[in-house]
Amino acid sequence: MSSKAIKTLGKFIKPGLFDKGTGALLPEAYKKFYKEWRLTEPTVVHYIPEEGRFKRDPVTGEVQRIQNHPIPLLFIKESNEQIWGGEQVIQGFQIRDWRRRRVPHFWWPHLKRSVVYSEVLNQHISVVVTNRTINLIHANYGFDHYVLKTPACDLKSLLPLTLKRKILQELQKGCPTYEDQPEKQKEIHNKYKQYLTAYTSEEIEWYGYSFTQACKKLEASIEAKNQPVPLKSVYRSELIEKLKEAKISASSEEVAVGNTSTWLKKINPFSKET
Repeated sequence: MSSKAIKTLGKFIKPGLFDKGTGALLPEAYKKFYKEWRLTEPTVVHYIPEEGRFKRDPVTGEVQRIQNHPIPLLFIKESNEQIWGGEQVIQGFQIRDWRRRRVPHFWWPHLKRSVVYSEVLNQHISVVVTNRTINLIHANYGFDHYVLKTPACDLKSLLPLTLKRKILQELQKGCPTYEDQPEKQKEIHNKYKQYLTAYTSEEIEWYGYSFTQACKKLEASIEAKNQPVPLKSVYRSELIEKLKEAKISASSEEVAVGNTSTWLKKINPFSKET
């Protein structure tokens, strides 16, 4: 028995999201996205981490251990409909008067409404952004490059993740938005098609969904597959197949109403002719 198994022996292991219910049925494509989104360490934004394990104080010469403790951040649900560029609300304390106890304080990023342009989707999108988002878009030479290059853990909110999925799906189809402009269509597709190599078709389909959205998507697909087919549809299909085998057209236009030898009159029990 391994040492890991011995340590967990006799302990209750709490089941994870993908160990029970609909979560256990989710495909590996979504699990890969979820790992990139929730379980990958995001880029540090609110402080500058120091390298190494120890540092020497330049004044006293004392050697101290480097401790890169992440700043406590508060995720706001409203940010799912906005693009904050990796920034979040900083939760901490503030000393407003040296004679009084410190008080809780929240530092918000500077938010403003702006318009971003997706070249692949050929759409202008009005959205609330931060200054860092604008700087990252400029640094990556466009909104599409920024979204496609940035991993899910840094995009964080659902809006940019959803836009990333739509952009990838558009590239996968060959940019049908530019069907009326073949040269422009080829240019745009060649410009961004290198980003498709990192994903399979199934991974693109499941990219950018929250866990709740992914479960609802899976449940809807299962329900659609298990939806009962009306018997009239089954009988109609069987009749059409039999008619095809007998080389008889099922179209009413090919039936001559005046012809008494038609197959329709032969099987009609209410026909006046004997």
